[in-house]
Amino acid sequence: MSADTQETAEEIESRWDDLAATLAERFPKAAALMHEAKEDVLAFRHFPKDHWRKIWSTNLLERVNEEIKRRTRVVGIFPNDPAIIRLVGAVLLEQHEHWQLEGRRMFSAESMATIPELGDTPTLQAAGA
Repeated sequence: MSADTQETAEEIESRWDDLAATLAERFPKAAALMHEAKEDVLAFRHFPKDHWRKIWSTNLLERVNEEIKRRTRVVGIFPNDPAIIRLVGAVLLEQHEHWQLEGRRMFSAESMATIPELGDTPTLQAAGA
């Protein structure tokens, strides 16, 4: 299931429910897990449709993880946990500075203005938040 192939948030939710129902008989634990995780996994549908692809994608996270793996392979063996934490922290800081200096933004200021307020999302309204 991909956010790109779906027309509306309702269709995405319906496909999720259909898949969970299909699994329920043979894999009741998986269906229960899907039911519990539904809101977390499908949270992107509460954002403007223009944002779905970027929210859905894990490309940025994968790129950072690959850089961390590359750097840890170069070091090989770490003397202790704080040494690992320093290296990973340095990689993350370097990535943050890179994004800040380039002025890279995932979303424009105009598209960010279309994001609903937290209290306006249907799930939070139903939960009484």
